[in-house]
Amino acid sequence: MGGGADTEHEPDPILQAAHAWLAQDPDPETRAELTALIDAEAAGDAAASAGLAERFGGRLAFGTAGLRGELGAGPNRMNRVLVAQAAAGLAAYLREKTPSDRTPVVVVGYDGRRNSDVFARDSVEIFAGADLDAILLPRLLPTPVLAFAVRRLGADAGVMVTASHNPPNDNGYKVYLGGADDGAQIVPPADGEIAAHIARVAASVPVSELPRSLAYRTAAETVVDGYVARTAAVAPATAGADGLRWVYTAMHGVGGETFTRIVEAAGYPAPVTVAEQIEPDGAFPTVAFPNPEEPGAMDLAFRTARASDAELVIANDPDADRLAVAVPDAEAEDGWRRLTGNQVGLLLGWRAARLVAASEVPPGASLASSLVSSPGLETVARHYGLDFHATLTGFKWISRAPGIVFGFEEALGYLVNPETVRDKDGISAAVAILGLVAEARAEGRTLTDLLDEFDETFGFFASDQISVRVDDVSTIGRIMAALRAQHPARVGETKVKQVDDLLQGVDGFPRGDVLRLRLKGGARLIVRPSGTEPKLKLYLDVRGESAADARTRLTALEAGARDLLAALT
Repeated sequence: MGGGADTEHEPDPILQAAHAWLAQDPDPETRAELTALIDAEAAGDAAASAGLAERFGGRLAFGTAGLRGELGAGPNRMNRVLVAQAAAGLAAYLREKTPSDRTPVVVVGYDGRRNSDVFARDSVEIFAGADLDAILLPRLLPTPVLAFAVRRLGADAGVMVTASHNPPNDNGYKVYLGGADDGAQIVPPADGEIAAHIARVAASVPVSELPRSLAYRTAAETVVDGYVARTAAVAPATAGADGLRWVYTAMHGVGGETFTRIVEAAGYPAPVTVAEQIEPDGAFPTVAFPNPEEPGAMDLAFRTARASDAELVIANDPDADRLAVAVPDAEAEDGWRRLTGNQVGLLLGWRAARLVAASEVPPGASLASSLVSSPGLETVARHYGLDFHATLTGFKWISRAPGIVFGFEEALGYLVNPETVRDKDGISAAVAILGLVAEARAEGRTLTDLLDEFDETFGFFASDQISVRVDDVSTIGRIMAALRAQHPARVGETKVKQVDDLLQGVDGFPRGDVLRLRLKGGARLIVRPSGTEPKLKLYLDVRGESAADARTRLTALEAGARDLLAALT
């Protein structure tokens, strides 16, 4: 034998990790999936080898969005092992933060996605096994009901098993905190502290050895009843609602049952539902991508609206925390136009400001939006003597704005009832929109008329977004690094006046991977990676002298932004 080390038979760390995972996995489906990959790799299948490396070469990061990813075996997928580790880590965190003379309370909800119910029950069993007071919502329900339940039940934390509007084979694990956090989603440092506990569990205890218990509680129906009553009170129907013809789609999600109850309680005419999409179905058979923002996602709703001669279309995403609104438009290809998130947000923000002003403005009352949403909301706030707060993207930040009475983000998220739900809520926002429609109808007007009035009152704001989906996430990092290394002097023909890099700390924002370019003439371009999907997003905002001028400015800015992006890729 020679003097060199014999490396020929050293164990492969990826295979070691795969076998260790297999030994603790309680799910027959992912065990079979992983066994097949291991066997194929042993037979020399290069694709199987690459698949194992991808699944076991990293781990889904637990952050301010909790966990979210594709279903499957391995630490880089969503599965029962990962969820069990997350539950045990969260339980340890809650024990650490709760006085020793009190038992932490945690409530768990779940939507209709594949394995959501399984992940929820794994979680409550592990919470109960850790001697927490664990409560499971009575059935699959919208995310806003879970956010409400955290406050209603006085819980220390809440978990919602959902991937919201992600592709069908994804799932996720969203965490809320009670107490001083008032039922909002986690933010630093809590996310890092929870992640550290999860990592410790994953490194030290096989999930097969984690204590479990069936001594958890099921929440009473009164929790759901409370959400229904308080949400119906957002905008009770007025005479203008009489005879309203409208269409609703749950997009194969869990919003239908709860929203239908609220509509009835608030006194609105029942909608025509999109029958093919009203029941929960985690396969999402009628849409390529279950997100109302995606092209084609609302085609069935528009077809239903044409057939029923509707005046309005309302859509929730699958977990009903987002809202899409569409109106008739003779110039649109199919006769219907979905309003942008900014348009809906500005209408709802205007409504909230009027309501506050009518009841005397309390000190510190504020409107809030993410920094990538339309700057028009700040104009509304100033007009009515309200404070305004711009935040990082995500309702974990928006919901924490001091004195908030309304908040929104352009990605179809709206917080209209902060005393009930401290998170985006597509159902309460839909009720508020129905209230606006009823008011307008009483005056012989429509939502389109309200948008025109907004422009005339506050200015002609126009916004758009460029979203670039990538196969290799590292592409996004390279683009952001290139922009930081050499700030563009122009976007198209428009000069860049200032570049704000939020990684360096700007205007009191928490540090984030965001670049904001301020352009001559008041235009703005913001570039950031998506927090939940493999996308790079560019947000474009302009303000014109008229609607036509705003459209012209926006078209020019979009062309310049696409040229800039092409030069970097």
